[in-house]
Amino acid sequence: MENFLHTFHFLRPQWLLTLPMLWGLVWWLARRRRHNQDWSRLIDVELLPLLRLDKSGSTGMRPWPWLALAWTLATIALAGPSWQRIHTAAYRTPASWVFVLDLSPSMAATDLVPDRITRARYALDDMLGAAHDARVGLIVFGDESYTVTPLTEDAATVRALLSPLAPDIMPTTGDQLAPAIDQAAKLLEQVSAKDRRIVVLTDGFDDPAAAMSAVTALRAHGITLSVVGVGTSSGAPLRDKNGHFAQDAHGQTQLAQLDTGKLRQLANSGGGQYVDIAHLPSLITDLQTSQQDEHGVISAQGIEVSHWRDEGIWLLPILLLLAATLTRKGWL
Repeated sequence: MENFLHTFHFLRPQWLLTLPMLWGLVWWLARRRRHNQDWSRLIDVELLPLLRLDKSGSTGMRPWPWLALAWTLATIALAGPSWQRIHTAAYRTPASWVFVLDLSPSMAATDLVPDRITRARYALDDMLGAAHDARVGLIVFGDESYTVTPLTEDAATVRALLSPLAPDIMPTTGDQLAPAIDQAAKLLEQVSAKDRRIVVLTDGFDDPAAAMSAVTALRAHGITLSVVGVGTSSGAPLRDKNGHFAQDAHGQTQLAQLDTGKLRQLANSGGGQYVDIAHLPSLITDLQTSQQDEHGVISAQGIEVSHWRDEGIWLLPILLLLAATLTRKGWL
């Protein structure tokens, strides 16, 4: 009881200022009603009992005390009585991830079954499935980069667009990663999320100097870049547009080999991690460091906020009963 008296207060005490006015209004209504029914000023006192329909002369129960009680309880409820604090997790904005998919000709290599681009789409599907409340976007690149979807919370829509993505849909051939990184950074700069990440799915790129420079700029804006290597170090023969094995200037068959060293260096520069397709679950775990609780709401780890709980809601059942009572015929 001592703790209750110590913590009890009103969240909106200004409502209590209306109580004197409401009580005054009830008194005025009761007095006005009584004067309106005082026929003794117009009819002889000895004749008045004979003219009343209610021969018993009983005035019955008056509603004014109950009306005053109802208005008082309603005012107290609006004032917000409170005596208990509620502790909840502190919320923050959801994570934002942009996936950058390589659609250069080498992604058609078959050293992964059935081919690299299909396995990359499978990997994207797994990461999108783990996104939950995170906002996701998708960019593809070859000689140029293109935004497939801007940042959205509808991961299902992004997943539905994965199927037609293949190297043969690109208008020109090439493997320029830097423009795609810059384009992903522009998408992330439009949101205020603290957890902003770029995930590149590629088997290599032709502009290492420009790509490293673009990644260095990301770190200055608090954006992390990770890399998923798609392919094998042994590689597979490249095919030209006619389906034949592509050859270099010396007539040798061109192999699409995965340069893990260059990709790992790119991830290290971006502050993220490098994984190959086989170790994708470790990257998914890292992406989920935004920590979802069991209700699917993203919250800051170890940080709680507290607020006083409004207990005025418990007065509503009593107010409903009083309102039903005041509707009694003949009271008002």
